[in-house]
Amino acid sequence: MAPSGQRTNRRALFQLAARQHGYVTAAQARDTGYSYQAQKYHVDHGNWVRVDRGVFRLVDWPAHPADHLVRWVLWSGAVGVVSHASALSVHDLGDLDPARVHLSVPARFRRSAPEIVLHRPLPPEVDIEDREGFRVTTPSRALAECAQARIEQQWLDGAVAEALSRGLITPRRLRAAATELGPTAELGAHTALLAAGR
Repeated sequence: MAPSGQRTNRRALFQLAARQHGYVTAAQARDTGYSYQAQKYHVDHGNWVRVDRGVFRLVDWPAHPADHLVRWVLWSGAVGVVSHASALSVHDLGDLDPARVHLSVPARFRRSAPEIVLHRPLPPEVDIEDREGFRVTTPSRALAECAQARIEQQWLDGAVAEALSRGLITPRRLRAAATELGPTAELGAHTALLAAGR
């Protein structure tokens, strides 16, 4: 039987992993009582899978559609926010399925990976929503980000019309988000709202 300290550590790690789709970072594991030596032991013995430098996943954790988003947010040191086209996928708006994950990160963030598109800086807190294991830009912000990125206007028109019909945005909120991002975003948002009769 494991000593009570080990059971406490295991429980704390499991509770953390449960909020992050089975993922934990090396720093988080250390904070719950797992030294780097203990982390290596669990990887070597097949209890944890190393998915990236400093990111692990507990073995046999059930798959979830947002797994890849949690993984990359943790890769960013949990500072990244899912944004742009990836955020629209989270909100189930439009039919664009980006090949790479879009993350907004702080201006001084320096890591990179070919599977990621990084955007700087982070959006304001008011434009961010919490999800299980990651944060994501709001529908209004994500649409404005896609307009700023000059995504195909026809696709943007459809996503804006869908967001309006589902009550996820208002014209006022979309215009405010686009104004903050500049003229390119404002033009794309304005055109999409006109196409939707708004």
